[in-house]
Amino acid sequence: MAGVLVILKSIAWGMTNALSLQASLIDSLLDVGASVINFFAIKHAARPADKEHRFGHGKLEAIASLGQSIFIAASALWLIIDCLRRLYRPEPLEHNSVGTVVIIIAVFLTLGLVLFQRYVYKKTHSLAVKADSLHYQTDFLTNLAVLISLNLSVSFLDSLIGGGIAIYIGITSWTIFRHALDQLMDRELPLDEVDRIEEIVCSVPRVIGVHDLRTRMSGYTQFIQMHLDMDPNITLLEAHGIALEATRQLKIEFPKAEILIHQDPFGFDNDH
Repeated sequence: MAGVLVILKSIAWGMTNALSLQASLIDSLLDVGASVINFFAIKHAARPADKEHRFGHGKLEAIASLGQSIFIAASALWLIIDCLRRLYRPEPLEHNSVGTVVIIIAVFLTLGLVLFQRYVYKKTHSLAVKADSLHYQTDFLTNLAVLISLNLSVSFLDSLIGGGIAIYIGITSWTIFRHALDQLMDRELPLDEVDRIEEIVCSVPRVIGVHDLRTRMSGYTQFIQMHLDMDPNITLLEAHGIALEATRQLKIEFPKAEILIHQDPFGFDNDH
């Protein structure tokens, strides 16, 4: 889709000389590059764990998203500089009807892609897909802005809208950067998910409590580890069965999670 839009927008920009359309074209070029990078990143990140990477390869997605965000931010800076140049030396807009048709096509294609990406993200929780979806949501809004700019046919406004697009792209790049950095730094899962984990585990019969709960995300996989408080008088086999049931219950709601549970006798000093 991005490749088709690059061709259409290149033709339209050449005919209209619209800076807002040029900004949208550059964004589509970035989409092509990002899609290629994400393809190889997701393909590699989906590989199972091996002897050298016992926790899998999921963080490669975060690394790819991190690089993508820096690349996008650099393009946004370049666009801002070009907008300032156009404000100082305005250039006329031509053949706006061609640009309008191209942008209308882009709006519908982008909307369809964003809806599909949201569906894929809900199924996979892929950070690379989420980053791509954020980018295309930006594209959808910027395409609408370009459509307004072309139909008003005001060079000064075209430069302002082009600059607004660049700023918005920059903000989006920061969002992608932050999400990627959170995963690379092993940030905890969202608070509502952590609370849900505690709720599920504490509902398992004969579990007295839970402590030292730690979570993180790597690619598709959630990592959950905790200590369960149990009656100190039960057998090791019984404690093992309780931990297995807690794991089974968690897997229902977190099917992709890697879960590690340590059994502790309740009432003892577990630090020694």
